Amino acid sequence: MKEIKAFVKPNRIQRVIEALSDNGFKSMTLSQAEGTGAFKAKGAKPSLDFHVSDSPVVKVELVCQNEEAQMAIEIITENGKTPDPGDGIIYLSNIEDAFQIKTGESLKRYDL
Repeated sequence: MKEIKAFVKPNRIQRVIEALSDNGFKSMTLSQAEGTGAFKAKGAKPSLDFHVSDSPVVKVELVCQNEEAQMAIEIITENGKTPDPGDGIIYLSNIEDAFQIKTGESLKRYDL
């Protein structure tokens, strides 16, 4: 299984969420965040809350099967990009397994 963490500009997040959902990625977590990436927007100023941030972003987190990861990355990239620099970043990590809290059941599919 794979975990995808994508940091997307707020003005593109609705498109990203709808495209992921339309393609079968129904479960995801969204968090408001602020970043300090390499791109510095004109007029960027430190956040009053964090004192280091210059760029509002939305963090999208989802876990999927290995064979679904590339499609999710392509969907996020296509729907999250703009003509301007600083659109965000996507991280891909391996997940050993995941379990339902209610049942204790594994979410990992075993291909035998």
